[in-house]
Amino acid sequence: MASKEKIRERIREIAGRKNNVGAAEIDWVMNQLKQFGNVSVETENVHIKMWRFDDEIFSICPHTKGGRQLKPVYVKNFLNAMMNTGWYD
Repeated sequence: MASKEKIRERIREIAGRKNNVGAAEIDWVMNQLKQFGNVSVETENVHIKMWRFDDEIFSICPHTKGGRQLKPVYVKNFLNAMMNTGWYD
């Protein structure tokens, strides 16, 4: 498992390139956060993935036409959740 600093570093890296982030990168961060809090994911269909970290909930849509990158709005949702939980400032 990654250290707190490595996780924070990855979140800052993602924030620096909101237009070029893949779902696997967010998955990696969330999987690492399992050691620090309550993390769960729900996938009711192939189009939406709903993440919960402690009391924060955000969703991403990993299936976009023409590429594997997430739309910036989903990256912003992730970053807002990380800000609200103190993992990103």
